[in-house]
Amino acid sequence: MKILSIDQASNCGWCTQNAYGCWDFTTRKDESSGMKMLRFRAKLAEVCKLEDISVIVYERVAGFHKNSIIHASKMVAIIETFCEEQGINYRAYSAAEIKKYATGKGNANKDKMIEAAGLKYGYTGSNDNEADAIHLYHLAKSDLSE
Repeated sequence: MKILSIDQASNCGWCTQNAYGCWDFTTRKDESSGMKMLRFRAKLAEVCKLEDISVIVYERVAGFHKNSIIHASKMVAIIETFCEEQGINYRAYSAAEIKKYATGKGNANKDKMIEAAGLKYGYTGSNDNEADAIHLYHLAKSDLSE
């Protein structure tokens, strides 16, 4: 099973078995918000083709900030539509599930998530979106292979 994990946001963390990173989907000058969704879909297609992805996992949308919830929900719609069209399975995990898996506490802050990624997986970066995607990848790998 080949997994792509997505921490969907304007700065979108992602992780596969072979690589991880952060895509910048901040709206560009003279660009509609729909264009960043098209760029997001193109990145999904690119990685899925290169890595022969069979499952995409992502963080379940929640929170208190209306605009962030709307943006993340749109990205989830892109993920799920893409997966349905391509015959790829998908699964969502809550932020608390990811944090508990990573640190043992369901309310860990960004610094703790980065620290845990370093301790568990040798992550040397400082990007919380990448760290979250790495933890999500390993959570899904553990959960889906049982």
